Amino acid sequence: SAKLSSKHVKTRQADGKTLSYVEGWHVIAEVNRIFGCDAWDRVTLTSQCVSNRSVQNKYSCVYVAKVRISVRAGDIVVVREGTGTGEGQGFKPGDAHDIAVKAAETDATKRALATFGNPFGLALYDKERIGVRKVARKSKTPSDQIAEDQWLLRSADGEPVGCCKNGREFYTELRQRLSATESLPTLEGLWAWNQNAVARMRERLCQGNDVKNDPDRLAKLYMARAKELAVRNGKDRRSDRSGGNGKERDPTTGKIDKSVLHLCEPRRVRDKDHLKFVRSQPCLIFDRRPAHAHHIKFAQAKAMGRKVSDEFTVPLCAIHHDHLHRTGDERVWWKAHKVDPLAVASKLWAITKGNMSENEI
Repeated sequence: SAKLSSKHVKTRQADGKTLSYVEGWHVIAEVNRIFGCDAWDRVTLTSQCVSNRSVQNKYSCVYVAKVRISVRAGDIVVVREGTGTGEGQGFKPGDAHDIAVKAAETDATKRALATFGNPFGLALYDKERIGVRKVARKSKTPSDQIAEDQWLLRSADGEPVGCCKNGREFYTELRQRLSATESLPTLEGLWAWNQNAVARMRERLCQGNDVKNDPDRLAKLYMARAKELAVRNGKDRRSDRSGGNGKERDPTTGKIDKSVLHLCEPRRVRDKDHLKFVRSQPCLIFDRRPAHAHHIKFAQAKAMGRKVSDEFTVPLCAIHHDHLHRTGDERVWWKAHKVDPLAVASKLWAITKGNMSENEI
C-alpha cells in the first residue's frame, strides 16, 4: 500500500512522447524486499520472435513474452500474468536475440508485478500520480554549482585552479598552461583532469554553438608538447625505419598519429590495462560487481566502426550497460541517473596513469 518514490521513476523519449517507467532491477529488488526472495516465483510461459531483420551487417529483432508470477502467503498462492515486448540489436544474431528475449521477459515481469501495487509501478498508470511520493531534491553546494555552470580548470593534481567564464576563456587558459608545462607527467595530468571540459567544448562545436575554440587544436598541442618533452627526457623510441622524419608517427606503435596532422582526427587510445582496471570498479548506478567497461559515445566524434578512446570508459554492470545501449540519447540517460560520466572517466584515467590514487575518488 506504500507509495512509489519519485527517485525510482525514470523517463525516456519515444515517438516524440515522454514515457515514465521503473527499471526492472528495482522492481525485482522490491519483490525480494517485500515478499522475500523465497516467497515468489517467475515462469516464462511463452517467448516468440515476431520480427527479425538485418541492416548493414547489424541484426535487429523483437520478441513477445508472457510471464507468470506466483506469490506465496502461507497456504495462499496469488498468481498474476503479464505480457511484454523487447527489442534487441547487435552485430551478431545471437547477441540481438539474447537482448530482445531478456528485455521482453523483464517487461512482462514488470507488467505482472504492477498489479500488486504502487511500489511495483502501478502508480505510473495514473496520470495524476497520486501514488507517487515526491522526494525533496538535494540542494546544490557552491562547488556543485560552479562545476555545472562554469568552465572549471583543474591542475595536474585535479585541484580547481580557476573558474573560467566561458569556453573561450577556458580554451585560452588551458592552451597557455599546456605550452608552459615542462614536465611530461604534469602535462599528462593537466590534460587528463580537464577532459570533461574539453569534451563539453567538442560537443558545443558539433552543435554549431562554438566555431572558434576547436578542442582538436588543444589535442594537437598536447601531443606535440608530449613528444617534445619525451625527446627531451630521452624517452622517444621512434626509429628512422618508421618512414619520413617520423614526426607524425606514434612513438610506441610507429603508426601515423592522425591527431597531430593538419587535418586531424581525435586520438583514440587503446589500453587493455586501463580497461581491466575499469572493469574491476563497481557499477556507477547500483554499486554492483562485476562491471563492464562502457565507452562514452559522445566523448569524441563518431567514426565508422571505431569506439571512442579507452580513456573515456566507465564501469557499468551488465544490466545497466545493456539498458544504456538500448537508449537513444546517451546524454539523457546519464542525466536521468544524475551521473557525470566524463568526470568519472577522467579520474579513472588519472589513477591508471599514476596521477591520482584510488583513495582520492
